[in-house]
Amino acid sequence: MTPAKQLRFWLIGLGLFVLALWLLADMLLPFVVGLAIAYLLDPAVDRLEAARLPRWLGTTLVLLGFVLVMVLMALLLLPLVQGQVSHLLEVLPNYATLAKERLIPALNRFIHRLPADDVERLRAAAGNYAGEVAGLVGRVVTRILSGGLALFDIVTLMFITPVVAFYMMRDWDLMVGKVDSWLPRQHAETVREQAREVNVTLSGFVRGQATVCVVLGVFYALALSAAGLDFGLVIGLMAGLLSFIPYVGTLFGFVASTGLALLQFDEFWRVAIVIGIFLFGQAVEGNVLTPKLVGDKVGLHAVWVMFALLAGGSLFGFVGVLLAVPVAAVIGVLTRFALRQYLSSPYYRGTDAER
Repeated sequence: MTPAKQLRFWLIGLGLFVLALWLLADMLLPFVVGLAIAYLLDPAVDRLEAARLPRWLGTTLVLLGFVLVMVLMALLLLPLVQGQVSHLLEVLPNYATLAKERLIPALNRFIHRLPADDVERLRAAAGNYAGEVAGLVGRVVTRILSGGLALFDIVTLMFITPVVAFYMMRDWDLMVGKVDSWLPRQHAETVREQAREVNVTLSGFVRGQATVCVVLGVFYALALSAAGLDFGLVIGLMAGLLSFIPYVGTLFGFVASTGLALLQFDEFWRVAIVIGIFLFGQAVEGNVLTPKLVGDKVGLHAVWVMFALLAGGSLFGFVGVLLAVPVAAVIGVLTRFALRQYLSSPYYRGTDAER
């Protein structure tokens, strides 16, 4: 088979795979989540299997431990979060009044200092950009929620995901061996090499970034609560969760907590403490957590991750968000491989390279 025919064959296969993914996106959520859980927990099962524990028993113990940890976290956090959300609904009208009394006069003073033409251009530009951004964000969020978090999806997620995760973990090595036997023999070693690189990139980013999110979420929640900020627990946990998207979690937490502190506190030093918490958290994340836990060798740039998450959410909803980072890792590895091939080819080095 000529290289052109091989390329055509794999491109057709890729196109059919993407088409099937798009058609089945609404029902894939429990399977994708189960696969993600199996991928994250498979190293623990491998360690138990290396200790001569039967694979099925190791899978059962690891999965039960994971479910138990999730249930305990939910039992501990849900009452606290529920209490803060109820309190937020009670005081929200007061905060809206405070914002109106403090922000609108300052905004009016700023506007009155500008020429009339500049004010009109500023209002027009702000309206246009705000509308476009709000529309884009709204479409992405609506697509994510409607495509992945309906009531039926939540029910299937709770009951089907553990079953999928169990069988995936139990048969992980068998599935990998079966897929390996399907590889084209001529390129099998090259494919294995790229698959290993994808695994290193993906595991390094996902496991490392997940640890960063947990550490930041706990730190922000405890620090903001200790600083006396209302809803500090919820804001801190949300900031930690959103930290999976580089810079988004810190930006959200900083804006939300600083704005809330300006409304809640009359003393500026208390507002400065809240600001300092996020400056300290960002410094620790950038200089300690991310270099130690994620590293700079995973090959996933922050901008590429943000683009992948937004594109995945826009195209495939919540399933697309879950698949975004793995797909980004695969594309990144394949792009680097293609670049290495190009740099060593006559197309880059000239016709003398053929001699």
